[in-house]
Amino acid sequence: MTASRWQQDNGELQRIFEFVDFVEAFGFVTQVALLAQRQNHHPDISISWNKVTITSTSHDANHTVTGRDHDLADAIDQLL
Repeated sequence: MTASRWQQDNGELQRIFEFVDFVEAFGFVTQVALLAQRQNHHPDISISWNKVTITSTSHDANHTVTGRDHDLADAIDQLL
């Protein structure tokens, strides 16, 4: 199961990550992109200077949260 910092609301699984600066945030996003590509499960990602918001649903399951979303969230947490 995912870490408590992930919130499930409005049918989405979401977490906001905060970093020292834009470069660190962007580096994290790059790692998430490579991980998501390997898992063939692509979340929505937003960067605002030092904050990264990741929102995940399973598009092939009518945009609901599934085990794939929780697995991706766990793998993202392991990047930290």
